[in-house]
Amino acid sequence: MEREENENNLSLVNKPRERRTRKVREKTDRKEKLPTKRPKKEFTSRETRKAVNEEVQFKKSGLKIIPLGGLLEIGKNITVFEYEDDIIVVDCGLAFPEDDMLGIDLVIPDVSYLEKNKDKIRGLVVTHGHEDHIGGIPYLLKQVDMPIYATPLTVGLIKNKLEEHKLLRKTKIKTVVQGQTIHLGKFKIEFIRSCHSIPDTVMLAITTPVGTVLHTGDFKIDHTPIDGRPMNLGRLAELGNKGILLLMSDSTNAERKGYTMSESSLGVVFDKLFLNCKKRIVVATFASNVHRVQQIVNAAVENNRKIAVCGRSMINMIDTAKELGYIQVPDNVFIDIDMIKNYTDEQLVIITTGSQGETMSALTRMAAGEHKKVVITPNDLVIISATPIPGNEKFVSKVVDDLMQIGAEVVYSALEDIHVSGHACQEEQKMILALTKPKYFMPIHGEYRQLQAHMDTAMQMGIPKENILSLTNGRILELNSDSARITGTVPFGRVLVDGLGVGDVGNIVLRDRQHLSQDGLIIIVLTMNSATGEVVSGPDVISRGFVYVRESENLMEDIKKIVREEIRKCEEKQIKDWSTIKSNLKDSLRDYVYVKTKRNPMILPIIMEV
Repeated sequence: MEREENENNLSLVNKPRERRTRKVREKTDRKEKLPTKRPKKEFTSRETRKAVNEEVQFKKSGLKIIPLGGLLEIGKNITVFEYEDDIIVVDCGLAFPEDDMLGIDLVIPDVSYLEKNKDKIRGLVVTHGHEDHIGGIPYLLKQVDMPIYATPLTVGLIKNKLEEHKLLRKTKIKTVVQGQTIHLGKFKIEFIRSCHSIPDTVMLAITTPVGTVLHTGDFKIDHTPIDGRPMNLGRLAELGNKGILLLMSDSTNAERKGYTMSESSLGVVFDKLFLNCKKRIVVATFASNVHRVQQIVNAAVENNRKIAVCGRSMINMIDTAKELGYIQVPDNVFIDIDMIKNYTDEQLVIITTGSQGETMSALTRMAAGEHKKVVITPNDLVIISATPIPGNEKFVSKVVDDLMQIGAEVVYSALEDIHVSGHACQEEQKMILALTKPKYFMPIHGEYRQLQAHMDTAMQMGIPKENILSLTNGRILELNSDSARITGTVPFGRVLVDGLGVGDVGNIVLRDRQHLSQDGLIIIVLTMNSATGEVVSGPDVISRGFVYVRESENLMEDIKKIVREEIRKCEEKQIKDWSTIKSNLKDSLRDYVYVKTKRNPMILPIIMEV
């Protein structure tokens, strides 16, 4: 009896546990009955939009690449890289005026887009110290302040420019070395050692959240450079193995087959020309070609000659390069240009600017007999160590002719291999493409035919045609890891520098200058009674650049008659509005002058009232 009661009590205690066990079992059974995958939910239009918006939020922004200069032209190189709220600028150069830009000194890029987005700008990164990459920097800094990052020689040359424009003290300049990496906002920029015709040249590996862009700047592959610092091809191969999204590559020599010769190959030519030469030697070359100057210095030292330097840009460049150790020279080799009279011809070398036949350059003035300190004689050997830039051929030919007429011996590119290019030819461009293996390719720095030739080379190297990007200045290229498309344009163009005026000369002023240069000017001066409209005195006719007045008195009298007749017609029609009178005078005179002379001079009526 007692045992029975105990069993009943035990069962009462265990009942709650049984209930819990049953519940767990039922829950497990329900789980097993549920489908393993949730059925696809049908979205309403609102839900669809919400899902799409959530997906867009997680998608990375695109990298914007905006060339403001350097495409379809030579010079004026500047490129903007923009990611979300960060902008970096690569280079800011100038171009030299074309033949139809009368009176213009320089051409610089339009940077109004950077002015509008100046709060986003993190810095200006410079590839090397040539004018077409640094010449526009002072004008850019006058509109938008930003820090500058460049290698030592490039910094030295930029500082010279900023000093001239009184901008040096307020500009932040950071010196970087080849191989260094810096961070600017969301951009990581690595400065990779490169080769060109000026030391301290770099390529830029720009790492962004969407991928790495390699910007070559100007380059050539020189395995035996003068300074013994060849291009870091190993680093390019490393980056290529990691993956380069876009290659932006120099196209200047894209039409030329083969390889560019090493700069060191010129040393043998200079040695041959200097050896046993009894004449004074004058060498003209690009001021920025420091390696060329070093080889001229080596040849002069070897033959016990003193060196004088002529031309402001050449003096500035050599002083900067010597100070930074890029030109190695014994003491007392360089002398002041005023000291050349103290040495015999066979003891002297003169290094000068003017290898392109520029109008005001030192060599051009020497050839014309207008240089104050150097007089060319038949006992001079003049070496022009450069090839004419397209468009400069006639200027160089004129200088060569003038020098030969004086009796000097002239050596130029047609006679000796005394110049090598600083830009890569097709085989070198192929090597860069092979090492970097980019997904997308974009040719830069060149005119249309050069960009097109580089695109053809890229296709030969296996880059799909749809991945080769052809841009023009001002277009926005938006880049992602899986797409590249043009999404719009920004303001771009050229700003003309005339003397101290920047941008105050535009197309209308240039058109007037061309008009004046071609057909001249006729000024008509009248004095009229403001109340009655009668002519009180005149008309007087002044001609500038149209005809020589003393030999064309009949034409001048006929013009005066036409003016009087037109004024009489205006009086009869009671026309007293001066702008209408001026317009009628212009029309009548233009027709008459063209019939008589087949010329269209600018006609400028001036009416004074009394």
